[in-house]
Amino acid sequence: MPESRVRKAAAEKKKLNTQAQVAEKRAERTRTVAGPGSGQWVVPTFVTVGLLGVLWLVVYYITASTQIDVPVMTALGGWNVLIGMGGMGLAFVLATLWK
Repeated sequence: MPESRVRKAAAEKKKLNTQAQVAEKRAERTRTVAGPGSGQWVVPTFVTVGLLGVLWLVVYYITASTQIDVPVMTALGGWNVLIGMGGMGLAFVLATLWK
């Protein structure tokens, strides 16, 4: 009966019969480095930016409905909605960096 073929990986594994050779092989492997955005700043930043966006919209709607004059918000008019939604959108973008 013919002998079955031995895979290359299995043949190499047979050659590495000592622990020293196995350890040397492991040391030669390259290590991967974590990508950008894995720092500790991500969570506090996206929570803060999201809350500021929501707070901006809440203050805008309250001041607009009660006719309270806030100098910056009154001058911006409808752009306040874009600023608030932009803050919340930026928070979602930052949340994708969280690992």
